[in-house]
Amino acid sequence: MESFCVNSLYVVSPQLTLSPRISKNARRMRISSKAATTGSSAQNGVVLRELQLPSNSKSKNSALEQLDIERGVCIPFRKYSPESVRNKVLESRGAILSLISRGVEIVWSLGFYWSTLMYDFLVGRDEEVVPYRARQLRNLLCDLGPSFIKAGQVLANRPDIIREDYMNELCILQDDVPSFPNQIAFSIIEEELGQPLEAVFSRISSETIAAASLGQVYRATLRDTGEDVAIKVQRPGIEPIIYRDLFLFRTLASFLNGFSIQKLGCNAELIVDEFGEKLLEELDYTLEARNIEDFLENFKDDPTVKIPLVYKQLSGPRVLVMEWIDGIRCTNPQAIKEGGIDLGGFLTIGVSAALRQLLEFGLFHGDPHPGNIFAMRDGRIAYVDFGNVAVLSQQNKQILIDAVVHAVNEDYAEMANDFTRLGFLAAGTDVSPIVPALEAIWQNSAGKGLADFNFRSVTGKFNQLVYNYPIRIPERFSLVIRSLLTQEGICFTLKPDFKFLEVAYPYVAKRLLTDPNPALRERLIQVLFKDGLFQWKRLENLIVLAKENVAKMSSNPALQVKNTQIQRNWKVEQKLDLTDTIKDGARLFFVDEGIRRKLLLALTEDSKLHIEELVDVYRLVEDQIDVPSVAVEVVRDFPIVIRDLLLSWSQSVLSDR
Repeated sequence: MESFCVNSLYVVSPQLTLSPRISKNARRMRISSKAATTGSSAQNGVVLRELQLPSNSKSKNSALEQLDIERGVCIPFRKYSPESVRNKVLESRGAILSLISRGVEIVWSLGFYWSTLMYDFLVGRDEEVVPYRARQLRNLLCDLGPSFIKAGQVLANRPDIIREDYMNELCILQDDVPSFPNQIAFSIIEEELGQPLEAVFSRISSETIAAASLGQVYRATLRDTGEDVAIKVQRPGIEPIIYRDLFLFRTLASFLNGFSIQKLGCNAELIVDEFGEKLLEELDYTLEARNIEDFLENFKDDPTVKIPLVYKQLSGPRVLVMEWIDGIRCTNPQAIKEGGIDLGGFLTIGVSAALRQLLEFGLFHGDPHPGNIFAMRDGRIAYVDFGNVAVLSQQNKQILIDAVVHAVNEDYAEMANDFTRLGFLAAGTDVSPIVPALEAIWQNSAGKGLADFNFRSVTGKFNQLVYNYPIRIPERFSLVIRSLLTQEGICFTLKPDFKFLEVAYPYVAKRLLTDPNPALRERLIQVLFKDGLFQWKRLENLIVLAKENVAKMSSNPALQVKNTQIQRNWKVEQKLDLTDTIKDGARLFFVDEGIRRKLLLALTEDSKLHIEELVDVYRLVEDQIDVPSVAVEVVRDFPIVIRDLLLSWSQSVLSDR
């Protein structure tokens, strides 16, 4: 068994800075009533066609206001704004001289690189030298420092901005840099603690566990409790460098607005603001501490997931003290097997945890690379390094589910409209040119079946689509894509024949059938009806998949040898609880005339009663529900149903008049 700790790798956190702390994610955001109205991007590997951008694509709002509208959230307190960055940079003469010197360095380096690209194009060798130029760009970004390393890592997930071959090269861009001296690091820790190291820690490692452009990590032991902890320390003097480079980024971006609007449907300053907001938040370790607390709250009732504790009383803006995680690196399948852990079961709980973050919490780990995920001895999956965390509003989650429903129903025109609502396309953009491309991508990928489906093949085609059309991938969704791709890659590393969607589908089916959110119930109805016809087979498949998920997660699937002590701590559902779904269905049948008509038609399609299909559905769920209890619940809610029925009837009468 190996011992590992929190990795201080690159992070680009869209964590929102709200205080005081409220329950769960409520303190992070206030849901806005405005729909997503900005953004742009989509790619097509077929034929390049011109999209008609709206005439008012240049929004009157500032870039940050556009981001708020697009994300469906309002951020009352920010660490970043163009004004605050400018004031910080121009506060002294020395800073201005440094700014001028740095500006000359950046313009010279990037200008020289751009001139080589132009020369390659003029002499007709631009395609053949792509691998060399891509490596040259990666090295150039490393030489220009931490801000450019971060920018390169962001570009590695932005097919709307750069070509896929350049993206692939930037994906290997490393954040590892030489560590700074222990004496300086320990001095920073003591400043944050307000007391000597010896008073808090009985031991601290003389070697760094990890070093990155923004900070480095040590292992230590608490003097009072004897617990092992990880200490993350920020690199000294990094904040002025970041502020200076962000100011220069935005200044240069202002000259590219025209090109950016044409290519992406938004101005370049918006992209810089999005990047700068996350980068400055990453510099404040108190935000990462809040991320950890939120993950602890979200997974508090999930016995399959381990989140490290954070010691807030020992942490500050430049120092973060966390519980040390002992586990097996998830790139070592042999060690995982020797630890008594079933690989398939471990991957199952990992996929379920990832989907819960994305679809249930709306708060997900944006950088689940192999150094940040571990297998625990008790079969749990452990996450570390929570600087790179992204937030999806309830509105965004619902639109994502809409996109899945439209894909299932093969309604690609509505799927294209979903991209506009999510901010991929500017509001008012004519989406008709990308509808055939979306259809081709989805049908070619989904037609292979679950056995051959993988996100990387879909993403590759989508990248081509995005690069060819004026589409922008909002940062939070680039993190979603990267997160899914990374975790799928881990699955294939541990178990090459692992079927990602065979695990994901049952979870999504259970969510559709049992989630208490009324919006998801509406999506369930959309899934069950296609072209006005009720999909009996689809309902049966959803129930079978949902039962499979419940059965698989009723005990820890990662443990090869069942540990009774561990299993005793599990508090998981043993049955598919459809009580609320049945109650809602009964209420809708009585109250909603449209639904009632559809269901009655479903039972009499093709001029025959579909009693056999109804019986088949009942047989699937009869062992999962307590019929008397459900009947009691329905009767108990009967007065509410009658009230809703009367209200619906009175509204229809008044509207007729």
